[in-house]
Formats: sequence, structure tokens, C-alpha cells
Amino acid sequence: MMKPAGVVRKVDQLGRIVLPKSLRKRYLMNEGDPVEIFVQGDHIILERYRPKCVFCGSMVDVRDFKDRYVCGVCMEGMAELQR
Repeated sequence: MMKPAGVVRKVDQLGRIVLPKSLRKRYLMNEGDPVEIFVQGDHIILERYRPKCVFCGSMVDVRDFKDRYVCGVCMEGMAELQR
């Protein structure tokens, strides 16, 4: 369930909003950090971006492999294909 933060911001001419410093601090968001945008019904949800495996969607032990994110389990599966 979503909980209101008690903050109202206006969207500027370029479609930007400013997240209050207190929220950025609470959710460990720094300048330049990537943010993922989700839509659920008529809600827009912002989350700190965390890479996911392109094969299984896992966020555990994810590594960059040729400009794609792959988890350790899938990486081992690919190595087995080479044997």
C-alpha cells in the first residue's frame, strides 16, 4: 500500500519534479543516481534503479557482461553450455 509523503510538487515546463532532500536522504538517492519509472493503474512509481538479470530477472549477484546484466546462476548456466 502506498503511503503519502505529505509533499506536493509542481511539474516544471520540462516535466521535471524535485524530490525533497529528506526523501532523497531517507532512500539513499544521490545526484546522478538512476531512477526507474513504473506505472500501475493511474499511479506513477519511482524506484532507485537496481540492475536485473536479462535472463531470469534476479537482482542477486548481478554482473555486467558485454553491456548486459547477468546473474551468477545464469552466468554459470552459460558456462555449462560451452562444455
